[in-house]
Amino acid sequence: MSIPQGDATGPEPVDRAVGQRLRGLRRARGLSLEAIASSTGLSIGFISQVERGLSSPSLRVLALLADTLQIGIGGLFEPSPHEPDPDPIVVFRKDRPELQLWRAGITKQLLTPPGGTHGMSLFHMVLRPGASTGDEPFSHEGEEAGLVLEGRLTLVVEARTLRLAEGDSFRFESRRPHRFSNPDPHGQTIVLWVNVLGPTPAGSP
Repeated sequence: MSIPQGDATGPEPVDRAVGQRLRGLRRARGLSLEAIASSTGLSIGFISQVERGLSSPSLRVLALLADTLQIGIGGLFEPSPHEPDPDPIVVFRKDRPELQLWRAGITKQLLTPPGGTHGMSLFHMVLRPGASTGDEPFSHEGEEAGLVLEGRLTLVVEARTLRLAEGDSFRFESRRPHRFSNPDPHGQTIVLWVNVLGPTPAGSP
């Protein structure tokens, strides 16, 4: 898999934070860079650059890495610096963990507390004017759904191009190749986005 190399002008703070989180998760699972590269098809050099904050990973790359680490995208967010709640139920607005995909123009805030038995993560996603996950579709384990709260969203799932406006919603299996963008060059798009880790149980609606 060919992945463009990021700019080498020095690590951005947001890229460095994401890289440190990825490195910590990889080491906690006892996985080498070689093992991650073999599983994802990414080069060892590129993964190393991401971990050092020298390359800004796309959402597609993050999805690949999350699958390999057997976590959802929500698992890539830094844990809250506060004392952990033994029974997490609420995420207060001021404490929302945030992931900035600044090259893509996408910001994701995690709305669900850690834990849970089904790997469900709820996100508040903001796409700046013209923001996009890129021309190449990506796929990963699980299922996702969402509701457009503001603006417009172009969602491509396999061969289908779907154009959504405020109030429109969607659901699809994450293993189907997909990509999305904000087609508006002037206004932002806000989406309430849900990811559920793992295959949908047989017989579920």
